[in-house]
Amino acid sequence: MAPAPKTQASAPSKSPESYESAMAELDALVGQMENGQLPLEASLAAYRRGTELLKYCEAVLKDAEQQIKVLDNGTLKDYEK
Repeated sequence: MAPAPKTQASAPSKSPESYESAMAELDALVGQMENGQLPLEASLAAYRRGTELLKYCEAVLKDAEQQIKVLDNGTLKDYEK
């Protein structure tokens, strides 16, 4: 049996440059998927990439929260203007 052809989804994904670029890419992917015009393989690839981007964004936010805790002597406080 011949191996399945490699698709774009099987290639290693590029890590986002920043939280903002990850959110922009995720927003674009969601828009494409909501449009309903992607073929099945492209939809699956978009879903996988979206999951990767979501995990990246969650990690960045968790890291920022940890930095805030350190800055506030271990106690996470509400931001006050």
